Amino acid sequence: MRQSPANRILMLLKTEGPQLLSAIGDALSISGEAARQQLAKMADEGLVEPVSAPAPGRGRPRQLWHLTPSGNARFPDRHAELTATLLATMVQSLGPQALDTVIAARETETLARYRSEITAEDLPTRVRQLAGIRTDEGYMADSWQEEDGSLLLIENHCPICAAATACAGFCRSELETFRSILGADVEREEHILHGARRCAYRISGTAR
Repeated sequence: MRQSPANRILMLLKTEGPQLLSAIGDALSISGEAARQQLAKMADEGLVEPVSAPAPGRGRPRQLWHLTPSGNARFPDRHAELTATLLATMVQSLGPQALDTVIAARETETLARYRSEITAEDLPTRVRQLAGIRTDEGYMADSWQEEDGSLLLIENHCPICAAATACAGFCRSELETFRSILGADVEREEHILHGARRCAYRISGTAR
């Protein structure tokens, strides 16, 4: 099914970050005026907003279009409010150790499943396979290799953001899962919970 212009813009801003009006028009193969009208309509609906950013060199500030919280909310959150409430109730009723047990069990299950699906021996292919699995899970993931030989795993969305916000242990567990499944050094360079628009992981070394 063909996506509407609004949904295509939402997806573009979610996966590529803030964009110039001209870049949005080019991506959708529409005129600048058509893109302007669509963005104005979406801004009235509270989905996007323009933000001034310094231009390279001494040029005039540029206007970049961003997703608003309402725009981000158009992407699935796996019942965020219920998840956060259940986690808080668990800690209150059973203590923090109960949550640690749940996180550890989830990590064990995730590792077993990933190991059955990630079969390549070379690290770049393992990272691509991991990105595919994470995309299927709702993380909108991608990967590529940098000029210095390091690899990047990018996750443009966090479908368990409410759980991670309620308990940072989920984020720590996912980082350890990546290190274990890839057998390489993995460092998180951008983090949605710290205000970044995405989570970005730099991977170096060779699969062990």
